[in-house]
Amino acid sequence: MKKLEAEIILEYDETEIAKAIAEAVSPDNYKTPRGLSIKTISDHKKVVTTIKNKGKLATFIATIDDLLFCTSTAEKSLLTTKKLG
Repeated sequence: MKKLEAEIILEYDETEIAKAIAEAVSPDNYKTPRGLSIKTISDHKKVVTTIKNKGKLATFIATIDDLLFCTSTAEKSLLTTKKLG
């Protein structure tokens, strides 16, 4: 069986933003199918996500796509909140 692995690192201007983004997408760390693991942490101004998959390439790509979509949504929400605040 294929073992696929990716590390995605996103860097922000502020530690608080990185922490908020990591917390927004971290529920994905727990709800994964068998053979798939996702771990997201904040590290100062960075959000680091590690994805490991023992299975289909399509699942791996869909997981990365979902993570980036959720991250984008969290970023937009933070931006909107900052504008309103």
